[in-house]
Amino acid sequence: MLKIDVDLVSKLINSQFPQWSDLEIKPVKKSGNDNRTFHLGKSMSVRLPSDEAYVPQVEKEQKWLPILAKHLSIPISEPLAKGEPSEYYSYPWSVNKWLDGETLTLENIDDLNQFANDLGKLLVELQSFDASGGPLAGEHNFYRGGDIAVYDDECRAAINNNINTFDKVLLEGIWELALASKWSGEPVWVHGDIAPGNILIKNGKLCALIDFGILGVGDPSCDAAMAWTFFDESSRKIFKNALNFDQETWNRARGWALWKALITYDYHKQSDKIIADESCNIINVILNDYETERLRH
Repeated sequence: MLKIDVDLVSKLINSQFPQWSDLEIKPVKKSGNDNRTFHLGKSMSVRLPSDEAYVPQVEKEQKWLPILAKHLSIPISEPLAKGEPSEYYSYPWSVNKWLDGETLTLENIDDLNQFANDLGKLLVELQSFDASGGPLAGEHNFYRGGDIAVYDDECRAAINNNINTFDKVLLEGIWELALASKWSGEPVWVHGDIAPGNILIKNGKLCALIDFGILGVGDPSCDAAMAWTFFDESSRKIFKNALNFDQETWNRARGWALWKALITYDYHKQSDKIIADESCNIINVILNDYETERLRH
């Protein structure tokens, strides 16, 4: 396992960007899984892939984030410099602009319905920007924006492993509904990981979007999974209206949320009660939402 720590980052900065070598380096409060992130002084951050699988993200972010940043109404992660592989660390890496804000929680937003509307509108902004030439969904971004059918075997295995916990027929119904349609529009930009850890809040409102590692172009449904993982019934409707998704795209979005919650539950049910309980709650939200929808129709 690659050891990525303050000492390594310090060596990299000293050797490649000596103009910043007197700035303090310290780990951020919450680092992601794909990349390790460190403060560099007060206004920058250093982001290093934790494994070879995440290396393609560096080039993609360097190329596209400055372009997207110009077209979005709130700040997003933006690279300032690109670090090269060296004797200390064998992958490319980035120095980014530091964005202020707190990671999203239910406690630090003023109004959940307003936040749902703001996030939906921001995603529509992202989807509206010309995606020609953008990186098509695929292995580099774990198929976010691609066809959800790529996870069919994995999802069905997780359903079958948990038939004593959840209603298999209902889960299969939700999943098959997600598989039943395809995105027929032009490919649009997707962030790929719209989740509380990548959304920043200031003064109770949405203020920045970070971590574009699995950015791609394709079907926007994958960016709406938060409808079931974070929002309640009222804010979920507002989020859906702001996104202006048709029912089939919404069904695929729910499929993305279900797949992730099921595989997470299946993987952690014996080893991590907190994560398993969280995933179990999400699965139950999805089941209840699906049942309510069926009764309406």
